[in-house]
Amino acid sequence: MSRLIEHDSAKAARILDSARDLVRAHGARKVTISEIAAAAGVGKGTVYLYWATKEDLIVGLLAREILAWIEEVIDQIARDPGVVLPRRLAPLLIKSTMDNPWLRRLRSDEDALWQVLQRDADRERFAESSPSAMCGEVIAILREHDVIRDDLPTARQIQATSALLVGFSTIMGRPSDPRTHDADEVEAALADAFHVMLEPSRDPREAVIAAAAEAVRARFTQIHAHLLELVAKGAEGTR
Repeated sequence: MSRLIEHDSAKAARILDSARDLVRAHGARKVTISEIAAAAGVGKGTVYLYWATKEDLIVGLLAREILAWIEEVIDQIARDPGVVLPRRLAPLLIKSTMDNPWLRRLRSDEDALWQVLQRDADRERFAESSPSAMCGEVIAILREHDVIRDDLPTARQIQATSALLVGFSTIMGRPSDPRTHDADEVEAALADAFHVMLEPSRDPREAVIAAAAEAVRARFTQIHAHLLELVAKGAEGTR
């Protein structure tokens, strides 16, 4: 497994912390390497020692936040395989994203971030780790293991799932909206929607759910590995 550069360099760790704070405050597009270096107490050349471009640094920041998020989901599935049932997984994916203020800022500032991420490979890696994309992966796996309904085409289920996740993410991301006054009720409504849309009237046997959960965990672990590769590639700098 790739080792993150900040584990071996205190300077790299300071640069990442400073960049994280500045991007959270001002957005990815406005922050400059000079500002990041000044906040970290290092010269611009030191930043470029670890990251060849600002894009590489921003990509590394976002990847780290998503890595931590995926690790949390993988751990939840390992502790409780029933988490993969749509009525439980959908709220988990959205809530864990909303609970991360830096990741929430980047998700809401997606257009500006996408202007920083110019490489198609970067966009592809991040796209596969979005809640909608990961739910799409889960649907295919759960259908294969006979955990969810199969009376509708897979593509239609995935499309409906994506629409629900985007809608509920929008609502849950607006704390001043009266519809989100009771967050528990919003999460319950999301769970009910996924239960009615995807799940059979009776839950599958525990062994079936456990097998599906292991397949989902393996796929999420693969996505996690892809992002680690992205981080390692971007941290080569000019060394």
